[in-house]
Amino acid sequence: MTIKNYRNLVFVVFAALSCSSFAQQVSLVAPDATITLLSDQFTFTEGPVADASGNVYFSDIPANRIHVWTVAGELETFREQTNGTNGLFFDTGWQLFGAEGGAGRITRMDNTGAASVVVDQHNGLPFNSPNDLWIDAAGGIYFTDPRYGDESNNPQPGYYVYYLAPGAMQAQAIITDLVKPNGVIGTRDGSTLYVADHLGNQTFAYTLTAPGQVSNKRLIAAQGSDGLTLDETGNLYLTGGRNVSVYSADGQLLQAIEFPLAPANMTFGGANRDVLFVTARTSLFALQMAIKGMY
Repeated sequence: MTIKNYRNLVFVVFAALSCSSFAQQVSLVAPDATITLLSDQFTFTEGPVADASGNVYFSDIPANRIHVWTVAGELETFREQTNGTNGLFFDTGWQLFGAEGGAGRITRMDNTGAASVVVDQHNGLPFNSPNDLWIDAAGGIYFTDPRYGDESNNPQPGYYVYYLAPGAMQAQAIITDLVKPNGVIGTRDGSTLYVADHLGNQTFAYTLTAPGQVSNKRLIAAQGSDGLTLDETGNLYLTGGRNVSVYSADGQLLQAIEFPLAPANMTFGGANRDVLFVTARTSLFALQMAIKGMY
C-alpha cells in the first residue's frame, strides 16, 4: 500500500520538522508525503501491528473490536467481543497475540479471530489490565500491566512489566519500579527492551542479558508514551500530545510529526513496510515514510 492510493482522503499535512535544533536534518518522512485520514468511524483506536503481507490490525477498545486495514485499502473486522483488547503483536510464525485488558489476560488468536488464553494470573491472582506486549524471536512474551479508571481494587500489588517464557504457565515480574508502564517493544535481535512509563513521563531502555533478564536501565526520553514502535535503523517512535516523536537509540530527538488528533500508538505496515499507521482517538491515519519498520 502507498499513500498515493488515498490522495482523495487527505485530511491535513503536519509532516514538517517542528524544531530546527533536531540532530537529524533529513526528514524520516518521504518527500511531499501527506498525513492521510483512512477512517474516522471508531471510538478509541489502539494497538496497531502489521502481518506478513503488511495488512494492519488494530483495536477499537471501547467497541470491543479488532479491525484490519488491508493492503488493498479496505477496512475489515477481524474479531468482535475482544474484552477490551488493547496491544497486539505477531510472533515469528505470524500468529496474533493480544493484551485483553478487560479480562486481565494475554490471548492467542487464530486466523478466524478465535482466542485462547495464554496466561491470566500471577501468584494466583488476576492481572490488573494487560496493556501492551512484545514477543521475542524465541516466543517469549513481554507485557505491561497497568490499570486506568477504577484502581481501588487492583488484584496485583503494583504496575509491573512481566515476561512469560515460551511454554511457561507463570509469568515473571521483571520490572517493578515504574509508576505506570504502558508501551513496550524490543529490538529484533533481542538485545534491547524499551518500556514507556506513561504516568512517570519517562521512557527507558534496558539491556536484555538473557530472555526475561533486564539490566543497564537508562533513560531514552524525558517523556512517557502510550505505544512504541521501531524503524529498521533502531529509531524509537513515541506518542505524546499530538505528536509522534522519533528518538535515536542513544536518546537524541530526531523529529516530531504532528497529527490532527492525539496519537495513541503507531506501527509500520503496507506492502513495503514503509507506511506509518497511526491510531489516534476515533481515527486511523497513514503517512508514507522514507524508512521501513523494524517489524
